[in-house]
Amino acid sequence: MSKILILLKKDFLLEMRQQHTFFGILLYVASTIFVLYLAMGQPESTVYNGLFWMIQLFVCVNAVAKSFMQESKGRMLYFYTITSPVQFIIGKLIYSTVIMLLMVILSLVLFRVLLGNPVLHQLQFLGIACLGGISLSLVFTLMSAIAAKAHQNAAIMAILGFPLIIPQLLLLIRLSRAAYGEVFREGALLQITLLLAGLDLLVIVLSVVLFPFLWKD
Repeated sequence: MSKILILLKKDFLLEMRQQHTFFGILLYVASTIFVLYLAMGQPESTVYNGLFWMIQLFVCVNAVAKSFMQESKGRMLYFYTITSPVQFIIGKLIYSTVIMLLMVILSLVLFRVLLGNPVLHQLQFLGIACLGGISLSLVFTLMSAIAAKAHQNAAIMAILGFPLIIPQLLLLIRLSRAAYGEVFREGALLQITLLLAGLDLLVIVLSVVLFPFLWKD
C-alpha cells in the first residue's frame, strides 16, 4: 500500500508541475458547456441528460488518456525496477478516478449554472454521476495502458475503448433518468446499479490480470 501511495504522490506532483495540461482540460470543459449554453439555452431534461454524459465521455478521453501517454520508456524502465505491475496499475486507476471525479463535479456545477437544473433528485444524480465517472476512468485507463505499448498510438485507445464504453454509457443514461423523475419498476434501479458496479469490478480485475503482461514488454 505504501508504494501505491508513493506512486499516487508522484502522479499528483507531476500534475502540479504540468499545470498547463490540467488547466487545459478545465478550459475544455468550461468552454464546451458555455458553447452549449449559447447554442441551446436551457434544454429539457432528456437533452440535458444526453449532453451531460456525452461531455463526460470526451472529457474522460482527454483527461485519462495522458495517464500512460506521459510516461517515457526510460521512466517505465525505472518503475519496472522499483515496483510491481499490480501496484503500478492500481495507482494509475486511483489517480485517473480522482481526476475524473473532479471533472464530473466541475461539469455538474457548470451545467447547473449555465444550462439550468431540471434534476429533481440532486443527491441521486450526484451519486450516479460519480459512479459513471469512475466507470469511464477505469475503462480508459486500461485502454491507455494498451495504447501506450503500441508506440503511443492514441487511436488504438479510441478504437478499443468506445465499443467497451457504449454498454456502460447506455446503462448510465438509463439509470440517471431516475433523477429526473422517471418512474422505474421496483428493483430495476438496484439491478442497473449492481450491473454497473459489476462491470467496474470486472475492469479492475482485467487490469490487474492483463497489465503484468504489458509490463514485461
